[in-house]
Amino acid sequence: MRNHDKITIEKAVIRFAGDSGDGIQLIGSEFTNTTAQSKNDLGTFPDFPAEIRAPQGTVAGVSGFQIQFGSNEIHTPGDECDCLVVFNAAALKKNLSFLKKGGYIFVNEDGFDAKNLRLANIQEDANPLNSIELDDYKLVKLPISKIVKEVLKDSGLGTKDVERSKNMFVLGLLYWLYNRDLSSSEDFIKRKFIKNDLLLDANLKSLNAGFNYGETIELIQATYNILPAKLKEGVYRNITGNTATAYGLIAASKKAGLKLFYGTYPITPASEILHELSKHKHFDVLTFQAEDEIAAISSAIGASYAGNLGITASSGPGIDLKAEAMGLALMLEIPLVIINVQRAGPSTGMPTKTEQADLLLAFFGRHGESPLPIIAAQSPVDCFYAAFEACQISIEHNTPVILLSDGYIANGSEPWNIPNADDLPFINAPFAEESDLVEGKFLPYKRDENLVRKWAIPGTKGFENRIGGIEKEDITGNISYESLNHQKMTDIRANKVQNINKRLPELKIENGPNIGKLLILGWGGTFGTLKTACMELNNEGIECSFAHLRYLNPFPKNLEAVLNNFEYILIPEINSGQLSFIVKSMYGKNKNILQYNKVQGLPFKVVEIKNEVINILNGNRN
Repeated sequence: MRNHDKITIEKAVIRFAGDSGDGIQLIGSEFTNTTAQSKNDLGTFPDFPAEIRAPQGTVAGVSGFQIQFGSNEIHTPGDECDCLVVFNAAALKKNLSFLKKGGYIFVNEDGFDAKNLRLANIQEDANPLNSIELDDYKLVKLPISKIVKEVLKDSGLGTKDVERSKNMFVLGLLYWLYNRDLSSSEDFIKRKFIKNDLLLDANLKSLNAGFNYGETIELIQATYNILPAKLKEGVYRNITGNTATAYGLIAASKKAGLKLFYGTYPITPASEILHELSKHKHFDVLTFQAEDEIAAISSAIGASYAGNLGITASSGPGIDLKAEAMGLALMLEIPLVIINVQRAGPSTGMPTKTEQADLLLAFFGRHGESPLPIIAAQSPVDCFYAAFEACQISIEHNTPVILLSDGYIANGSEPWNIPNADDLPFINAPFAEESDLVEGKFLPYKRDENLVRKWAIPGTKGFENRIGGIEKEDITGNISYESLNHQKMTDIRANKVQNINKRLPELKIENGPNIGKLLILGWGGTFGTLKTACMELNNEGIECSFAHLRYLNPFPKNLEAVLNNFEYILIPEINSGQLSFIVKSMYGKNKNILQYNKVQGLPFKVVEIKNEVINILNGNRN
């Protein structure tokens, strides 16, 4: 044993990597939960294959999990990691580029035998552990599999179960390195294996063995301490974007006094919303797993027509299938929230990788003139508030609303300051009442000052009216094929959406001056990266500004005025330029609107945004 120094640092980035069966996401989540309880701010990025059981030992089968945590404000999971933990050769091959020069590499030596090298497509005489390529890093080679087998030799478990326990050894070792407490993970293990004493004991032993083993490692000179972040007062918990979305939907249904119906068909990366909502029947939540996407949205439309809050969710391929029914909901003018957790496409694409490529689909992906309100969540925590607001707008304006999330923020997590339910606004459903009858008759398409019609519950005496997808006559709701009526109703539906911007806050500059040379304009899950890049540039004496769009249709009333205050507008997107296309078409005259696009299934790095801004300001981009 040796005495290690304890160094206090502001922040750290760790990346775990191994086979999908190595429990990488589990230990990443556990490290995250423990870090949240240590009151650090944090951001995470799970990165895993699409296959349930990916090809073992191969680069394609590598699962990764990155977390940045610190005593200061954290908005991203970090560009590069300070510490890389790899379970086999393929994990090192795929993830070495994410490690800073001089950073720690913890490797499981037992994952670099001839078989693992072959599976990773590495020649046996080119074992990277013996390469000068690693001389720039602090390499800590550990026979983790052998150590765990020795620790659990009398456990009574088979070889496979013993091998699975090595992730807990690694988790314990990292807890030691960053002075984390074991108690949270010990409690988790006790809950998870409450019915299996052998696995419970084995995982506890492995966790503690990893923690204690740290004291014996001569190559490590110090452990690291990160003080609690100065977060706003309140009760916090760690939360992922999908879980936050589910909670936002529930909160909205309670504030509206409506039952929540969630009709869906499982699809990555939206399925966790269904999993979470299905746990909350006590909140009048009814979940329905339909036979396909068309049935899923149709059931949600039926639920809304009957007076409930109808919700459906999917990802790109499923949204394609929902398009016709979205048009029906628009024609009916009833509440419906359509959630699109975007992923890399087209077609099946890369199901577990992130993308922002469905914005034009949200704008134009329906036949006919069929504009819908669009809201985009910007972070895991913001998924709660975006979901709540999507429901609020949908109900109070009696219209379908599209809520955009993406795989990056849906699977990522951060600390959530749990709001007081009393602080959330009530949602007022525009139900038809007796006072809405005109000479004893109900006029279903008679509207208020915002062009919102009343929501009539079927079966209510006196409020009978026609439904369906055929064009309706203004005011009466009778079927109409009159050309001028169709023009009028089309215009009304479009103006009804535009009227929503009366309630929207103006676009504000998040960082930097309100007037200047360059504005970074973002939307969706790029928020944290763009905000961090702008803050760092300003701290380095490079002036730029940053604004982020939450409301994409309609845009905030002052968007054009904000754009006019800057010489250059840089729009970074994880697509080929979809918001750029829309902004240029609406506001592009005499403006330098520049695209910066990335379609790799990966989020932007802070350094990428910073370099692009510097290139523009230095005149190196047209």
